[in-house]
Amino acid sequence: GKPMRLAENRALAFIGANINGIGFVVDSVSAADLLKDQSSSRVIRPYLGGEDLNSDPCGHASRWVIDFTGLSEEQAKLYPGPYGWLERHLKDYRSTLVAKPRLQRDWWLYEAPAVRLRKALAGRRSVFALAVVSKTVMPARVSASQVFSHKLVVITDDRASVLALYSSSMHVLWAYRNCSTMRQDLNYSPTDAFETFPRPPMSEGLERIGRMLDTERREIMLRRQLGLTKLYNLVNDPELPAGVDADVDRMRQIHVELDREVMAAYGWGDVALDHGFHTYRQMTRWTVCPAARVEILDRLLEENHRRAALQGEVAPAASDDDELEGDE
Repeated sequence: GKPMRLAENRALAFIGANINGIGFVVDSVSAADLLKDQSSSRVIRPYLGGEDLNSDPCGHASRWVIDFTGLSEEQAKLYPGPYGWLERHLKDYRSTLVAKPRLQRDWWLYEAPAVRLRKALAGRRSVFALAVVSKTVMPARVSASQVFSHKLVVITDDRASVLALYSSSMHVLWAYRNCSTMRQDLNYSPTDAFETFPRPPMSEGLERIGRMLDTERREIMLRRQLGLTKLYNLVNDPELPAGVDADVDRMRQIHVELDREVMAAYGWGDVALDHGFHTYRQMTRWTVCPAARVEILDRLLEENHRRAALQGEVAPAASDDDELEGDE
């Protein structure tokens, strides 16, 4: 059978803002010029997309974005630099959107500003972000004080145990089973992968291994100037055997320990994981063996159905106006 969306997973992950207009985006040099007017800092913010998340060692945004969310046009005009930028770079484009009269009328506003995500970010210093299109399928801790692109899924629970869970082979396999692929990249659907994923109880073991992954992976990435994609290309490269690269060996070992902790949290320690290089859905990874994969997916689906039955009804599909606002 197919997995069902679980009410317990609602309002935990959000798609970022769909700005609909490259004219909102400002390069670093132009942003520095606009920010000479200190008031502009209220409406010009770092803009994080999937490429930056997966390529920058720190997951830092390389671009900025003008954000007039919640402001009328008269209020936007109080920021003459950013407003003038949009007049020059965005307004003409928005006038062509005849099928979307609201975007023509409110041309200075995003199409979908991810309002619920913004509310969930209040008071938070960091979150975990996961690229919608990626072959790594790995979340990373990033600053909460920026605008997130609709090419990112943002998990607002920043406990290390949460990082461990969603970095596990269990979650990656579940995502590949339930989402579509684009060549070798996974097209991660929060409604199909995140909302259906039956989470185990968080444990001290998960918290410990999550902190280890966060700390050691970040140190390796910074020291070697690698993003998530390049690092995991090495981790998942069967042509790079053990003993050649100490950092890669360490990352593989961390993921072995991490998967064991996740299985222990489910109470499934009886499954022999036998990590190695295995291919699933045309993707070769350092992951659990095929027999373990089949058993894990069967148990996850069974647990999903058990929880769905207990909740009484299947949670309704999210819309652009709901938790997954901005999803296309």
